Amino acid sequence: MTPTAGAAHGNHRATYREVLAEPRFRLLFATRTVSITADALRITTFSVLVYATTDSALLSALAFGIGFLPQLFGSLLLGSLADRLPPRALLAGGYAFACAAALLLALVRMPISASLGVVALVALATPVFSGASSRLIAQALEGDAYVLGRSLNNIAGSGAQLFGLALGGATVAALGPHRALAVSAVLHLGCALAIRIRLPRRRSGAPESVQGDGGTVRTSLYGAALLLRGQTVRRLMLGQWLPPAFVAGAEGLIVAYAGARHFAPGWYAVLMGCLPVGMLIGDVLVGRLLRPPTRERLVVPLAALMGLPLFGFAAGPGVGASSCLLLLSGFGFAYGLGLQRPFLDALPQDGQGQAFGLLGAGGMTLQGVGPACFGAVAAGIGTGGAIALAGCAAALTAGWIHLWHAPATPKPVLRDLETTDTPRKAHTA
Repeated sequence: MTPTAGAAHGNHRATYREVLAEPRFRLLFATRTVSITADALRITTFSVLVYATTDSALLSALAFGIGFLPQLFGSLLLGSLADRLPPRALLAGGYAFACAAALLLALVRMPISASLGVVALVALATPVFSGASSRLIAQALEGDAYVLGRSLNNIAGSGAQLFGLALGGATVAALGPHRALAVSAVLHLGCALAIRIRLPRRRSGAPESVQGDGGTVRTSLYGAALLLRGQTVRRLMLGQWLPPAFVAGAEGLIVAYAGARHFAPGWYAVLMGCLPVGMLIGDVLVGRLLRPPTRERLVVPLAALMGLPLFGFAAGPGVGASSCLLLLSGFGFAYGLGLQRPFLDALPQDGQGQAFGLLGAGGMTLQGVGPACFGAVAAGIGTGGAIALAGCAAALTAGWIHLWHAPATPKPVLRDLETTDTPRKAHTA
């Protein structure tokens, strides 16, 4: 029995040590963390390079956002490839593609439009690679171990993104933007080699009906429509998309709020750091200390906690109170851990890769739209009022989740014994 096999049944509370003991997860976790660092380094450096070349704040902002916005289109048009292609070749090829793009930006002097196109192509393909990686993790980890694996990915992803942004600034200052892009390429190349050497060769997990000759775009669009047509999957996706999108809208106003309140220079950075710190604390405490049924029962209260503290910004709080409100809001992000097992159980086994890619791409896109929407609202009612309105939207979404979310109830022991030998639909490798 593997270290995670016992986590598949009942109310067993897994540990991070059990999760990291699984070799496939350890490899995927490490390469994903390094890749996110390299992506953040590339995005930051590219934005700096565009601004230095054009002296245009608009083009610099576009250079930053172009790495995220095309992901939803990539998931809709190419998402089926996450289930149709062998995972080792797909992941290694994905990291190699990102490496080649970074080298192209570093070594070739291109028009800005062409450079933006290169970054957009990488973003377009990202959901395919991330979906395949998530599918492998779902096959490697079972039950509560899968939930903690997602928790570890969330924690490491946030940390790697922050580290990559900081590394980008330091590397550009030390080496210049072109060499900094080359550093990003080297990190991606290391990930490609690690996957090619260490990940066992496997065939595609999709049946022949999914691997047929219907065409990638047609199959992907059909698969996405099939996923979103199912009420359970659609609700679970929206439940994981909407609250973070609303809070991202509030987060995008923090700098403007600090300026409007005349906070001392540098305090906006402290305020912006409160949300990810709260997220880290919430993921660790909720993921490590609570049993699976308890996490699922706390989905609605924690989702409400994302929004309710933001109401306080309507009163124009100072630095200390604002920091506490943002910490509490960040803690509420742990609500997503209680939706991981229901989401995985609701997926068809032959479409897991595309579903995970769509989940990530949709979340990234909406978190990009949120700041733009609430930024427009802030022009009319002020930043404090707009942040409070974003919190209200998140809290209302928690109320909507309450209408359909049914926490799992523990199975009786005899029932568990009777079904021990029954194959699990979506969790076997």
